[in-house]
Amino acid sequence: MTDNRKWWALGAISLATFMTYLDNNVVNVALPTIQRDLGLSISGLEWIVSGYILVFAGLMLTGGRLADVFGRRRIFMIGLGVFTAASFAAGLATDGTGLIAARALQGVGAAFLAPTALALLTSIFPDTRERATAVGLWSAVGALALALGPLTGGFISERWHWGWIYLINVPIGIVTLGLGLWAIRVAPQDRVRHSLDVPGLVTSGLALSALTYGLIEGDGAGWTSAEILVAFGLAAGFAAVFAVIETRSHEPMIDLSLFRSRVFSGGLLSMGLWSFGVFGIYFFTALYLQNALGFSPMEAGLSFVPMALVMAVTAAVAQRISRVLGTARTVAAGLLLMAVAVFGISFIGQDGSFGDLLPWFLAYGLGGGMLVPLTTAILNTLPAGRTGVASGVLNISREIFGLLGVTVLGAILNGRQSSILQGGAEPLTAFLEAYRFTLVIAAVIVLVGVPVSLFSLRSPTAPRDPGGAETTGERLAVPAA
Repeated sequence: MTDNRKWWALGAISLATFMTYLDNNVVNVALPTIQRDLGLSISGLEWIVSGYILVFAGLMLTGGRLADVFGRRRIFMIGLGVFTAASFAAGLATDGTGLIAARALQGVGAAFLAPTALALLTSIFPDTRERATAVGLWSAVGALALALGPLTGGFISERWHWGWIYLINVPIGIVTLGLGLWAIRVAPQDRVRHSLDVPGLVTSGLALSALTYGLIEGDGAGWTSAEILVAFGLAAGFAAVFAVIETRSHEPMIDLSLFRSRVFSGGLLSMGLWSFGVFGIYFFTALYLQNALGFSPMEAGLSFVPMALVMAVTAAVAQRISRVLGTARTVAAGLLLMAVAVFGISFIGQDGSFGDLLPWFLAYGLGGGMLVPLTTAILNTLPAGRTGVASGVLNISREIFGLLGVTVLGAILNGRQSSILQGGAEPLTAFLEAYRFTLVIAAVIVLVGVPVSLFSLRSPTAPRDPGGAETTGERLAVPAA
C-alpha cells in the first residue's frame, strides 16, 4: 500500500470508530424527548441505551473471529454497512420496538467494526513507529467522540427532531464506506484462521451477553435478586465452558496463552481501569452539572469539550512522550493525573462554577490522552494471527469496565444518597455529598492502575525497534496457525 493511501485508510477506520463511540452516549441527553414522542415507559427507555451496549459487548469476540477467518477488511466493510443501515432505521423509527431493534442492529455493526479497526491498523502499518502514530491519531478521534456525544445529543434534541441523532451517521457511513473500499488494502495474510470455532463463538457470546445484562439491570432489579444472580451465574458457567473448549480446540478462538503475558494481561487491566474512570465520571458528572449547577443539556455537553480536545491532542503526541519516559511511566503518569483530577473535582460543591472545574477537566484530559501507548504496547505483544480476536478482547475490557464504572459507582452513589436522605437531608444536599464521596472512591480505583502499569509494562532492557520506538520488552512467541 502506498504511503498516501494508508493514511487515507486510517481516516476511514477513524471515522468508523468515531461513529460507534459516539453512539455509546449520544442518546442520553435526548432520552426525555424520545420518551415523550414515542410514549415509552422507563423500561423501554432504558433498553434504547442497553440494547446497543448488550449486543455490542456480547458479539465483539465474534466480530474478531469472523475477521480472522473471512478477512479484516471484509468484516470491517460489512460492519460499517450494517451500522449505517441500522442508523437509518433508528432515525426513522416510529415506535419503541422499532427503535430498540434498530439499536440492537447498530450493536451488531459496531461489534464487527471495533475489533477489526485495531486489527487493520496492525496490517496497514507494519512499521512500529508508524503504527504508534496511527494508533495515537485513531485514539484521539475516539476521545473526541466520547465527549462530543452529549454535546451532539443536546444540540440535536434542543433544535431538531431526535431522529437526527442517528441519521447523521448515514452520510458519514456512506463516505466512510467509499473511502474504505478505495483506501484499505491488506496483505494476503489478512485471513489468518480457517475455522469459526462455533462452540467458542456461542459460549463466549452467551457469557458476555449474560454478564453485560447483569451489569445493566443490576441496579434496577437489585444486585441480589434472582434475575441478576442467574445472569451472573450463567456468565460464569458459560465462561468456564468456553475456557475448556478453547484449551481443547485445534484452532481456538482465543489462545489462552496470551494471558500469560504480563504486558497483555496487565495492559488489559490498566485499560479497564481507564475505562472505569472515563465512563463513570462522564456519566455522573453530567448529572452533577445539570442537577447541582443548573446547566442545560447542551451546556453540560459543551463543558466536556475542552477536556476532550486536550485528550485528543495529548493522544496524538503520547507516543513521543513514551519515547522519552517509557511506556510504563507514561501510562502510570496518565492514570495518576486522572485520579488526582477526579479527587480534585470532589472538593467542588453546589457553589462551584465551570471555571472551578476547568483545571481538573484539563488535567483529566491530559491524563486520559497519555494512555495511548498502552494500546500500542498491547498490540505489539500480539502474533499476526491473533490480532482480530485479541483486539476484540481489548475492546471488551474497555466496554465491560466502562459498564462497571457506571454500575458500581452508581450503586455507591445511590446507597450513600439513600443513607443521607434517611438522616433528614435535602435531596440536592444528599446527591452532592454522595456524588463527592463517589468521586473519591473512583479516584482510588483509577489509582490502582498506577502500580499495575508500572509492573506490567516495565521494560528492563528497553530494547528499541528499527523505527526507534521503545518496545515493551516482551512479545509472545505464539505461532499463527
